[in-house]
Amino acid sequence: MDEKKHGLELTGNQLKIIAIAAMTLDHCVAVFMPQDMAGRWLLRLIGRMAAPIMCYLIAEGYHHTSNLKKYMGRLLLMAIIAHFPYNLCFGYDVWRFWEATDVMVALFAGLAALAAFEKKELPLWLRLCIVAGCCLLAYSANWNYIAVLWILGFGVFYGNVRLQMVSFVAVACLYLLQPFIYGMATTSYARRFGVFLVIPLLLCYRGRRGRKSRLIKWTFYWFYPVHLWIIYLIQQIA
Repeated sequence: MDEKKHGLELTGNQLKIIAIAAMTLDHCVAVFMPQDMAGRWLLRLIGRMAAPIMCYLIAEGYHHTSNLKKYMGRLLLMAIIAHFPYNLCFGYDVWRFWEATDVMVALFAGLAALAAFEKKELPLWLRLCIVAGCCLLAYSANWNYIAVLWILGFGVFYGNVRLQMVSFVAVACLYLLQPFIYGMATTSYARRFGVFLVIPLLLCYRGRRGRKSRLIKWTFYWFYPVHLWIIYLIQQIA
């Protein structure tokens, strides 16, 4: 296993706090700040840190969980619950889930892809087909198949920091190419480079998850849908 020799150490809980802070900032800026406001792109660049950290922690969770089915069940539950406030916040039709849905769907699909790929008793072609199916499942989700591939890379190369970072950068490059592949607007393209800000943070994680309790665990799960509902309600009142 590669050693992380940096002096600063971050626990899993601290990484989660950084992720939810970046995510909340990103969502508030996206909903409440005008598109042409100065500095908006910089705040959203910071917000790009949330998803890679979440993906990294999902892969960590896979290797630490004592009950994979329950772990996947919690993610699926949050994905279903968060779909409605996410779509309402960002102006999507809540019933057209195949067009847009929340990041928890992508995280669930990524965990499923990792779990399937790690089943060495299955032939490689079948495992790759399942991974492709999980990418398709996440296609309409926020962070789509990018999140699936990040989770897969972090999980498959668990214990090898160098290869984890190489896989992360490779998928991040695909993320940078998406606007050109799909003909998307590139007016706010610079913010996409914010994903690389997580690299020094991830290098400061040494496997220590931090304090564990049911309250802490469920607080992190519920924060995502609850903060979206709060943002939506403020949006309606303002």
